[in-house]
Order: sequence, then C-alpha cells, then structure tokens
Amino acid sequence: MEYEFATIRHALEEHLSSINENTSEIQSLFDYLQEMEQKVEKLNSRIEELQLHHNREEDVKIAPLNHLERKVFLALYTEETPLAYEELAVKTDMPVAIVQDCISALINKGIPFQRTYLNSKLFLKLKPEFKERQAKENLINLSLNSFM
Repeated sequence: MEYEFATIRHALEEHLSSINENTSEIQSLFDYLQEMEQKVEKLNSRIEELQLHHNREEDVKIAPLNHLERKVFLALYTEETPLAYEELAVKTDMPVAIVQDCISALINKGIPFQRTYLNSKLFLKLKPEFKERQAKENLINLSLNSFM
C-alpha cells in the first residue's frame, strides 16, 4: 500500500512540476505579448503623428507678401539666431512699429515663428521646419531680386 501511495505521490509531483513549467511558459508568453502591444501602440502613435504632420504641411498656404513684409521675412530667413524687434528694425532699416506690423501680417499669412522671451523681451525666428521647406519648395516665391 505504501508503494502505491509513493507511486501516486510521484505521479502527482510530476504532474505538479509540468503544471509549474507550463505556468512559467504561459507567463513568459504573456510578458512577450505585453511588450509587443506596447511596441504596436508606439508605432500607431508615430504613424498618427506623421499623418497629422503630413496633413498640416500640405495645408500650409502662404499668402503673397508685400515689399515690407518680404524685407522682414528675408531678415529673419537669413539669420540663424532669434532677433528682437529692435534688431529687426536695424537690419531692415525700418521703424520698430512697422516691423511689428509686418510680423503680425506674416503671422496672419501663415508664416510660423519660434518665440523666445529673455528678460521680458520677445525674440523671433522662423521655425526650422518652415525654413527648410522654404529652401526646398520656395513657398514664399522668393526671387534673386528679393535679395538685392
């Protein structure tokens, strides 16, 4: 009888051991699936972001610029560092009030700016993505005469 109990006990221990092994395998597969889900979610968010970015780029329509606006735009386009209104006024040889009006008009016409504040003073520069697109696609329709 003890022999039969030992045999049954041995069979139950083997069965328990195989259940534990299966549980470990199931747990590792579950962890792997969670990791894959996170990666898929990241990919989905990146795809959505790219689609939104792509749609925004296609929608960018810039209205034509007048002579003064073009002058201010060129001052910002040819400068790598942000400029204050006063610096733009010196660079374009225009009064500060006119420069401010031109900046407002450029914003209304769809030109994107990066704004930086330093000691309560506003500094502006063209967004690098827009600057790159302008170089590639000539959105503002700049000609060689614009630079002279």
